[in-house]
Amino acid sequence: MDITRTPSQTTSPASGAAEQGRIRFEINSALGRIPIANARISISNTGGGGGVLEEVETDANGMTEEISLDAPPLEYSMEPTDNQPYAEYNIRVTAPGFEERFFSGVQIFSNETAIQFAAMQPTEGTQEEYNPTVISGHTLWEEFPPKIPEEEIKPTNESGEIVLNQVVVPEYIVVHDGAPTDSTAENYYIRYKDYIKNVASCEIYSTWPEACIEANVLAIMSFTLNRVYTEWYRNKGYSFTITSSTAYDHKWVYGKSSYESIDAVVDRLYTSYLSRPNVKQPILTQYCDGKRVTCPNWMSQWGSKYLADKNYSAIQILKNYYGDTIYINNATAVSGVPLSWPGDSLQNGSSGDAVRTIQEQLNRISNNYPAIPKIAVDGIYGPRTEEAVKVFQKVFKLPQTGVVDYRTWYKISEIYVGVTRIAELV
Repeated sequence: MDITRTPSQTTSPASGAAEQGRIRFEINSALGRIPIANARISISNTGGGGGVLEEVETDANGMTEEISLDAPPLEYSMEPTDNQPYAEYNIRVTAPGFEERFFSGVQIFSNETAIQFAAMQPTEGTQEEYNPTVISGHTLWEEFPPKIPEEEIKPTNESGEIVLNQVVVPEYIVVHDGAPTDSTAENYYIRYKDYIKNVASCEIYSTWPEACIEANVLAIMSFTLNRVYTEWYRNKGYSFTITSSTAYDHKWVYGKSSYESIDAVVDRLYTSYLSRPNVKQPILTQYCDGKRVTCPNWMSQWGSKYLADKNYSAIQILKNYYGDTIYINNATAVSGVPLSWPGDSLQNGSSGDAVRTIQEQLNRISNNYPAIPKIAVDGIYGPRTEEAVKVFQKVFKLPQTGVVDYRTWYKISEIYVGVTRIAELV
C-alpha cells in the first residue's frame, strides 16, 4: 500500500535543496525490548513520485546510523511564515518474521536529527494487510482547536478529587487519542518519558534554543503530572490519564518521531515539574502558540522562543509568563524503576549498592545488546564497569563519558525494565 498526499500537503523540498536534516531508526519487537537486526528501512517522498530515496538496514542493536535528507531552510522554523518548516517523508520498515510497518508524513527539520522508533509485531501465518501510521501536521503549522481554559490549581476540598498523597512520576500513562467524550477513540499505554518527548515534538520546533525547549518541556511535564496527581479524568468516570485533544490537553500523535534536541532535555529534566509555594500539586501550566491564539497569563510558544533568543533562561521564561512565584520542583517517587537516582554520579572509584545495581542491570541488558560486555557484580566501579557504561552510552546515543550521571542512570533503568519484561511475556 502506498500513501500519497495532494500537492498542497506535500512539502518535501525540491531536488538539490541546500539544507538537510537527519533521521535514525530504532526497531524492536512489539513483544518487548528485543532489537531486530537486519530490518530494512526504505525512505521515499510523500508525493509518491521518484521511488526510493534511501535504504538502510539495522545493526545487531536494532538501530541505524543517521541518514541525511533534504529539508527546508532552518529560518522557516525560526519565525511564523507561510513556508512549511519541515519536509515530510514516507518510511517503510520490513523484517523477516514480522509484520510490515509504514509511516507517512515523518517530519524532517534542517540540521536536526529525528529518531523514529518502530515496534514490529511477529507474523502469525499469512501476513494481513497492514495499517499505515499517518503522522498529522505540527501544531505550529496546521490548525488545531485552542485550549479550553482551566484553573491552574485544582480544588482539594472536594471528596475524591485528589487521590495521591505525593507527586509520582508514573511509568506509563494512558492516552485517549481524541476528545474525552469520543468513545470511538483508542487508548494507548505510553511510557511517561516517551509521551513527553512525543508531545514536545508535536508542540514546539526542535530547532529552537535549548532554554526555550526546557521551558516548554517543563510546562508540558507539569501539566501532565497535574492530570496524574489529581486523577482528573478517572474522577470523571473515564479510563484514561490524558487525551490527545489540544482543546483539553496536549497534541500527541501515535508513531511520531522525536528529536535529539528534545530527547536530551526530557532525559535531563525527567522528574521535574512546576510548583507554587504551599501548593502540593503540580501546576496545570497552560500555553498557546501566541500567533493564531493569544493567551494572557499563559506561556506563548513563539514568545518563549523570542525570549530564549534574548538569552533568557528556562526559569526566566517561565516566570515571565506564570509569575515570580513559579519554581522548578522534583518528584522523589518514580514508578517502574528498580531504584531511583541515588543523587550523585557513579564513576571510576565509586562503590556501594548503587554500583551493584548498575552492574546487575548492565549484565541483564547485555543479553539483548551483546556489544555491552559482561562485568563482575561486586559493587566496585572499576575500569571494566566504566567500559561497559561507555559501550551502553554509545549504543543508546548518550555522551560516552563512562560516568553514570542522572540521564544515564534512568536510561539504564528504562532499558533494564524493558528487557526483563520480555521474560514475562514469552
